[in-house]
Amino acid sequence: MALSDIRGREEIVRLVDRFYDKVREDQLLGFIFDDVASVDWDTHLPKMYAFWQTVLFRDGGFRGDPIGKHAKLVPLTMMGREQFDQWLQVFESTVDELFVGENATHIKACASDMANVIHSKINGIPNEKFDPSKLTDGQRAKYAAYRKE
Repeated sequence: MALSDIRGREEIVRLVDRFYDKVREDQLLGFIFDDVASVDWDTHLPKMYAFWQTVLFRDGGFRGDPIGKHAKLVPLTMMGREQFDQWLQVFESTVDELFVGENATHIKACASDMANVIHSKINGIPNEKFDPSKLTDGQRAKYAAYRKE
């Protein structure tokens, strides 16, 4: 079967479901979701569909506080670089397994940015890559356009 790009909600659901199946099986990550955070999957998955649909297509209606949710886990378990790198590797490999195209590439870049921002924020690590004063002119224009939508 030839891979296609992520075109809408149906593909987002497929990606999110497959990704979290893999996460729950992952030795480094699974227990964080199931045992530490005690994720209610019936509630969490629809939020993640809305989150990634909002990230990719700006029409998912997501409202939430990802940094705050992750920060609550810091006193309970390791939420370091190793965990975020593994999360990203599983996410990217899942995208690559299911999709190919511009949106697939874009969602992986968004996931990388998100993982880096959340990791640095919840662990109090300054990351000059995310210092607004160090954005390039192109990055400033890109983010300004997002705010206008």
